Amino acid sequence: MNVLFEIVRQSLATLWAHKLRSFLTMFGIAWGVGSLLLLVGLGEGFRSGQVRNLATLGQDIMFIFPGRIPAVAGNLQSGQTYHFTYEDYLAIRKEARTLRALSPVVNREDIRAVSDYGSTNGQVFGVSPEYNQIRTVPIGTGRWLNDQDNTEHRRVAVVGWELLKNVFPGRPAVGATMLLNGVRFDVIGVLAKVGKDGNNGTNARIFVPVETMRNLFPLKQQNSEGALSFINYRPLNKAEHLQSKEEIHQIIARRHGFDPKLEDAFEDWDTIENSQRVDKIFDAMDYFLGVVGFVTLALGAIGIVNIMLVSVAERTREIGLRKALGATYQNILTQFFIEGAFLTLFSGGIGLLISTVFVTLLAQLPAPQGFDTPRIVPMSAVAAILSLAIAGIVAGIYPARKAALLAPVEAMRQE
Repeated sequence: MNVLFEIVRQSLATLWAHKLRSFLTMFGIAWGVGSLLLLVGLGEGFRSGQVRNLATLGQDIMFIFPGRIPAVAGNLQSGQTYHFTYEDYLAIRKEARTLRALSPVVNREDIRAVSDYGSTNGQVFGVSPEYNQIRTVPIGTGRWLNDQDNTEHRRVAVVGWELLKNVFPGRPAVGATMLLNGVRFDVIGVLAKVGKDGNNGTNARIFVPVETMRNLFPLKQQNSEGALSFINYRPLNKAEHLQSKEEIHQIIARRHGFDPKLEDAFEDWDTIENSQRVDKIFDAMDYFLGVVGFVTLALGAIGIVNIMLVSVAERTREIGLRKALGATYQNILTQFFIEGAFLTLFSGGIGLLISTVFVTLLAQLPAPQGFDTPRIVPMSAVAAILSLAIAGIVAGIYPARKAALLAPVEAMRQE
């Protein structure tokens, strides 16, 4: 134990005797580790920000909008726009086998909401109770729509957080009433704020049962009886999202008498496909930032290798003298092992500490839209410090081993 303590003391004394050289080496290592962690953390922060933004819409959401039927000889609907109907929704709900949840949406933006305390114009969505299994509509107070509300055509509404400022300023909304284009509705729920900054469109919407919406506020379209604005759905799992899309296309195309493979007949927004595409972009970004960080890290490793090679070369005579005084082969290797390990682990820890402090300070600042503040990735930190430690240890042990194998007289003769 005393021998090991003496070796550690000699190693630290040697590093202290060459303060400037040791400092510059440690600075290079700390800079390399800190740069790598910040670059990788920046990419991960951007990724998590995008994931969080998608989560404000919902989980595994898919939209389908009606398009235009292309010109086809013999087809009377060629070149015309068409509308999804409530019967289309019922047919999909009955026939589709790959869906977890499905909801029609009837959207009107020309309905005025009036209460005893204020008024506003907002989006009114007629939806089925399953809508909350597809989209993010967190209830703050009250409750969400249920099947009885829909089947009994109840005049009930769930109000978005943003609308409270104009319709019920500073007052409780649940249990109160409001007029939608002069028709009385009971407020049964209020949504919690959706999105970090509350700028999500859901905050400015009023949700009513789709059957009530169809009876009181149908879409103002010619030849559009029972028309829907669009359909939201969620597949059973992500792997089957393309099958779900194809299944719905086939059902709607059959009901409207056109080929389901006509590209212009549907407008789809597949958030699963978008998420997979974004993941690939972020993976490429992480790879690029990782390479840049690795290059910076490699420069620190080169500094370690250089300093250890020079240190061993300068101390060949010292090694010979120590061997002549009784130092063993293991004693010499242990000393250089400790020096290399101390340089890398201590300076790597400093780099980790500085980058952690920097990330903590960044977390206090407002993040741009779609971004989260960078975060330290533990695996990157471990990989960076270990790789530098291995570089420093190998760089010190290899030349030290060659010097330690020399006979004491030969080693002392080296200049």
